[in-house]
Amino acid sequence: MTKTDDDVDGYNDVEEVLRQLRTAEEEKRYAELENKRLTDEIERLKKELNRLKLPPLLIGSIEDVIDERRVVIRSSTGPSFLVYTSEHIPTSKLTVGTRVALNKATLSVISVIPEAYDPTVVAAEISEKPNVTFEDIGALGQQIREIKEMVELPLLNPEIFRKVGIEPPTGVLLVGAPGTGKTLLAKAVAHNTNATFIRVVASELVRKYIGEGARLVRELFDLARKKAPSIIFIDELDAVGSRRIDSSTSGDREVQRTLMQLLAEIDGFEPLGNIKLVGATNRPDTLDEALTRPGRFDRIIEIPLPDKAGRVDILKIHTKKMNLKEVKLEKVAEITNGFSGADLKASVVESGMFAIREGRDHILQSDLMKGVEKMNVQRNRASQGKGNLEMFV
Repeated sequence: MTKTDDDVDGYNDVEEVLRQLRTAEEEKRYAELENKRLTDEIERLKKELNRLKLPPLLIGSIEDVIDERRVVIRSSTGPSFLVYTSEHIPTSKLTVGTRVALNKATLSVISVIPEAYDPTVVAAEISEKPNVTFEDIGALGQQIREIKEMVELPLLNPEIFRKVGIEPPTGVLLVGAPGTGKTLLAKAVAHNTNATFIRVVASELVRKYIGEGARLVRELFDLARKKAPSIIFIDELDAVGSRRIDSSTSGDREVQRTLMQLLAEIDGFEPLGNIKLVGATNRPDTLDEALTRPGRFDRIIEIPLPDKAGRVDILKIHTKKMNLKEVKLEKVAEITNGFSGADLKASVVESGMFAIREGRDHILQSDLMKGVEKMNVQRNRASQGKGNLEMFV
């Protein structure tokens, strides 16, 4: 029996209807899924909006734990309060000194804030070793030997101190004019050891509010203990370590509080162990006597301006990668009396700029002389400006 044309047409119509039905079902499922996604997104946005409408929480710290649900807290506004804690906070987390978030109206403890260091302290840490070695430092042979004895040797070979029967030194203070290589020495000794190098400028420890500077000092040494063995390098130490005087200004009193916390951390009840301290300043005459006494900074290393032989060594270090032709560094060293290592490096860089300006790929003796002359002009202007300032003062 054969199919007629009407049967074929009817069969095709049924197939078309079924296809359209399947398409409609797929579109329906897609619409349902899209509707569910949009509903979830609306719910999420509503929750986020409700969170943003919540009042801010105060930050405080626990001073004493009375029982499982009552603690004494000190809020950021100053006074202490006896408050209740939320039931969902485990009792084990409610310890003295813990930072907590407080309800603005009732001051009840809402949550525990995880321990975190101040961004200044975290940023001070250098996870990678400095790439400066003692070979990159010229004219400081005696100073290199002394800082190795005081910082590097106790970290690399502490047994020798126990055998001799003496306590390893706590740290050294580097004293010298700007640009003489104080920071380079600290970086080089950190490179030679497996210690964590933590660098901070002393002015960063001075804060506006009472107790903030002392807190930063505590966090700095706490970080050093957790990362031990470590080296703390405090640059421009005179910014916080100046001699204490009777002052009526709140700013001076806050600096003195920070200094006293620093003194307690260096030589307090808790020993530093394998933490070594390196300080640097170009104003040693302004430092407090309690900071420079043995036990805190056991040795003061003076870094002078380089002599002629030292200037030749420094010039060799800074020109070893340069394309020199018919250059005599001894002649350059003769006319750079009073130059620091930084001044010599700047002179070398200027000589390279003179060569580039004239379209050459090498440096001549005349370029070095021009670089020195330019630095001499800058140094004279700086000294004249300092003299004018002192005259007005």
